[in-house]
Amino acid sequence: MAPSRTSPEPPSAAQGLTKEQLATFERDGYLIIPNALSPSKVSELLTETHSLLDNLSLSDHPMTKFSTGEKSDHVGDDYFLSSGDKIRFFFEEDAFDAAGNLTKPKALAINKIGHYLHALSPPFASLLSPSSTHSPSLIAKSIGFRTPQCLQSMIICKQPEIGGAVPPHQDSTFLYTNPPSAVGFWYALEDATVENGCLSFLPGSHKNAEVGQRFVRKKDGSGTEFIDNEGLRFPVGGEYGAEDKGGEYVLGEVKAGSLVLIHGNLLHKSEKNTSKKGRIIYTFHVIEGEGAIYDERNWLQPPKEGFTKL
Repeated sequence: MAPSRTSPEPPSAAQGLTKEQLATFERDGYLIIPNALSPSKVSELLTETHSLLDNLSLSDHPMTKFSTGEKSDHVGDDYFLSSGDKIRFFFEEDAFDAAGNLTKPKALAINKIGHYLHALSPPFASLLSPSSTHSPSLIAKSIGFRTPQCLQSMIICKQPEIGGAVPPHQDSTFLYTNPPSAVGFWYALEDATVENGCLSFLPGSHKNAEVGQRFVRKKDGSGTEFIDNEGLRFPVGGEYGAEDKGGEYVLGEVKAGSLVLIHGNLLHKSEKNTSKKGRIIYTFHVIEGEGAIYDERNWLQPPKEGFTKL
């Protein structure tokens, strides 16, 4: 794999992305912004993460495992489907033995925590403040969003030795709008390395990889499934639908405090964490609230007050 590509120096919060950063994002489909979070903010978010893990009660937990679909069907029980306005905990598949017994301490067995941290957890909610460094609303506006809305906020733990691999995918498959509009905001709270399963990206694939499938609720309410996408497969405008010229995945090793922006059509993945060091990150997604349709088939449905406006 080629080494990761890093953006030029970060812009001031008042300007969103610089012209150079925007050009990199539009060319590659992703952008790495080092030092987007201060060390004190990273420490605050890690403290909140460990507090959530420590206070997790197993006595009334359904022990829902998060699956990417490689070993078993993608997660789709009610605990998962009704988590859009709650803070819930999902286990690593490999945290259990063949008999279904947990083999790791709970804090080292959780795959992810989601999906409403941006509203229910004050430390994580603070990242959405218009006055925050690298304000998501200003970044979204500089990318071209008119009415950006936040959804699906998650802590992903990528646990030592058992943190599962995530196959190549596009975020717009899981958070589809017609036309596609999703952009991921991915914050490293610990260093992400090759050894502990950092991201890797296929640069430029957002221009030629159409959103061919959607991850949706089954019509009978029995879970989730992938279906063919009958809507638009690329965002409107831009140089989309270009010829696929191939290429190789680029590693995205980053230091704690880095922000990675990920276009919803971009193919990206991560390998299993076989090391003895974890890799905690925080991520949320932004979709367009004006002129893009987010329908009732999507697995994650908005809370009664609607998605969070930036």
